[in-house]
This record gives sequence, C-alpha cells and structure tokens, in this order.
Amino acid sequence: MGSCFSVESRSPHPSYRKNSKKKLGSHSSSTEYWKNEPLHRVPGRIFLNGSTQFASLFTQQGKKGTNQDAMLVWENFCSRQDTIFCGVFDGHGPYGHMVAKRVRDSLPLKLNAHWEHCVSGDEVLKEISVNAAGSMNSEEAAFVSADEESRTSIDAEETTKHPEIFQTLKQSFLKAFKVMDRELKTHPSIDCFCSGTTAVTLVKQGRHLIIGNVGDSRAVMGTRAKDDSIVAVQLTVDLKPNLPAEAERIRKCKGRVFALHDEPEVARVWLPNNDSPGLAMARAFGDFCLKDFGLISVPDVSYRQLTENDEFVVLATDGIWDVLSNKEVVDIVAAAPSRSSAARALVESAVRGWRYKYPTSKVDDCAVVCLFLDSDLHPISSASNAKSNEQPSSADQVSSADGAASGPTILKASGTCRASNNASHGESNDEVSKDEEIDAESEKDWSALEGVSRVNTLLNLPRFVPDKEDDKAAAGMRKRK
Repeated sequence: MGSCFSVESRSPHPSYRKNSKKKLGSHSSSTEYWKNEPLHRVPGRIFLNGSTQFASLFTQQGKKGTNQDAMLVWENFCSRQDTIFCGVFDGHGPYGHMVAKRVRDSLPLKLNAHWEHCVSGDEVLKEISVNAAGSMNSEEAAFVSADEESRTSIDAEETTKHPEIFQTLKQSFLKAFKVMDRELKTHPSIDCFCSGTTAVTLVKQGRHLIIGNVGDSRAVMGTRAKDDSIVAVQLTVDLKPNLPAEAERIRKCKGRVFALHDEPEVARVWLPNNDSPGLAMARAFGDFCLKDFGLISVPDVSYRQLTENDEFVVLATDGIWDVLSNKEVVDIVAAAPSRSSAARALVESAVRGWRYKYPTSKVDDCAVVCLFLDSDLHPISSASNAKSNEQPSSADQVSSADGAASGPTILKASGTCRASNNASHGESNDEVSKDEEIDAESEKDWSALEGVSRVNTLLNLPRFVPDKEDDKAAAGMRKRK
C-alpha cells in the first residue's frame, strides 16, 4: 500500500505500437491495454505512501495484525485527461487484506470498461457479462431496484439538476460494483465467505465529482466559507445497520440487526439462526455468508459540482473517523506543513486520538487519501513527487499482478466507538516514535470484545453443521477404532 508513482504519469496517453490503428477511448484499445498492463507499472497510479501534485496518500498498520486497509490514486484515469480516480478500502475478516487489495486493483478497470460501454453503446462486454439465470438473492434484487430507480429518475427535473456525466457514471458505478462482487464470489484463491471490504471511491473530471460508496469509510470535503474559515462537508453516508432503511432491508431478508450488551451503540448484522458474524456495516464487498440475508454491495452514488471555494477531499477508513470529527479532519489537512505531508499528519493525529480516547483498545488501521482540487494554483513542491523509498509488500505485488441512494443524514462521528469527551490533539506533524512500532506477534492475545470493539466481524464465524451422512461416517470411524 505505498507509492508506486511513475514520472510518466504526466503523459496522458499510454504508449501504443506504431501499427496500432485503434482510437484512444474505444473499448478495444483502452480497456484491453489497461487490462493487460501490470497495474504496478501503470503511469500515474499510486497506491503506497507518497504524494503527487494532486494528492497525498498515507496508511499505517494498527495493532491488530495485518494492515487490512488499501488506497489508490490514479491520475489521467485510463488515459482520460483531467480525470482522477481515488479510493480507500477497509478490509475485514480473516482475508480482508486480500479482498481490499483485490478490489483496489480490479474495480477501477471494471468502472472504466462500463464507462466506455455506456459512452460507446457497444454490445455487452464479454469479460463483464453476468449470467442472469437462476433466482435472485437479496443483493441481486437490490441491484435491479437500483437500476430501475436510476432509469426512472432521469426525468426533466433530474436532467436539469445533474449533468449527463453523472447519469453515465452512476450506471457505470452500479454495474462495476456488481461485477466486482460477482468476481469475488468465484475467486479461486480468496475466501470471501466471512471476509470483505468497504469502498469509498470517486471520479473527478474537470469540475464534476462523482462518488460511489459502500460500507463505513467516508469522504469529506474541505471548502472555504465567506469568512475564509475552512468548513467540512460530508459527501457520503456511513452505510451501517443503524440506518433505518438499511435495517429494514436486512430484516426483510431474514437477517437480524442488534447490538451486543458490551457495545450497545454498535448495530451489527447477524445470520437468522446463528449469532455470527456480527458485521458492523450494511453494505460491503464479499461477506457472502450474509448476502442472502440483506447485506448488499450496491453503492450509494452521489454528485457534486465543484466550485472555486472547494479546496480538497479526504477519503479515509473508519480508523480516522472513529476518533476525529469531520471538522477536526479538515482543520488538520488545511494546517499541514505541506500538502505532501497532509495524509501522514492526519493519520498521526488519529493514532494519538486513539490512545487518548480509547487507551484500553488497540489502534485501528488507518488509510487516507487527500485529493487537492486547486493544485494548478498551489502546486506541491517538486520534491514531493519523487517515488517513495518504501517498497511494496509481496502481497501487493501478487495482487497487482492479478489483473440505492440513501437520504440525507447528518453524522458528526462514525458512531462505531463509544461516546467520549473530545480529545485535544497535539501538533499534526509530530513524528511517531520508534518504540511505538507494531509487533504483530505480541498483539495476538487481543480479544474482539476487549475495550472498544473495532473488528467488523466477530470471532465466532458460522459453524459447520454435519449432515446425517457425515454423522454415519463418523460413527463408522469410531467403531473401527
């Protein structure tokens, strides 16, 4: 999850063979090119700690084991000029880190393919075709509902309210998220039965900002008020089971929603006849043990027309929002000593917030993407554009080689943690001391219910219940012994 940024990113077009007669932007050229190109070599794509002229990225492992957060910034997204794709992904469950990285690497390509398909009006693409045979589960029904809603909502009022690019990208987000989840279900090497990931993603093209979100990661914008103060504007809704519409859908699908006595403010999703897995979100990629019982991966897609007062957007996993308010986050980013260090300053402030507010709890993984909207006016110094010295992990290299809108909701904090008095955070650019480095081996004794629960899936996963044939076989084995 660190920087893999190429200086070639300033070139908006990839290199094609001289005899290629295919036009840029057509499905047969652009999509096939990015599909076959190793993603860690794609110009303008940064997914590790580092910065570019437009963005700052930083992730830090918590004290619960493997860092399950992932992030991505892709400038000149799939050779589209003045277009940037950003996303952060928060994995959970035993294989959450693998799910998060897989979605990070694959979802942008699927979004691009569907975007080109919508623009060109071609036939259904072979690699993204979906077999619609068989009965629909709760998620498939939700996708049909979302598709119908998006189509019927394009009336005269809607057309004047939002530009055509929003309608096109809304369809692309819905389809790309659907195909991504279908791919995870049949992935040969990633077990997604009780593992999954959130995803908050955006596409910025010119002054248009389109956001697709599932789960409880969040996007917040920093914008200037008339008195020149920085104001926080929440762009997404934390899609958790405590939202009435989400809880109603889950219960209609026979899933259960309730909180544990140890954490009464954290609503969780449970199987109908088993107290597991206790997922703390209402939408996610993966987690197929719950997909027939109300959990869906349909994104909440929203639009914003950017103005000259909008300065930056912060995408972050819930490790940030659990301890910092929206206002604190935008203040920290605005006060960072340099834009290239903004994401790191925010993560370090969140780590201090965890230790101050929840001293008995283990610090959560944190991942942040800061996208600056006026970089043409205030460019980052050229020194920050260099590649990070940090090398991608082997898991990153493997994953890189692999090729329903909610109503307005006012949320001040994530709500996943217990209420607490506001912490007074120190300077945002303080360095984390070396003695605070994480020793994963020493943290294995941590329990999901110790202190504040910050795992999205509890430890009691669905149990295997043997059928009658298994019982007979086991009895036979005991007799032979």
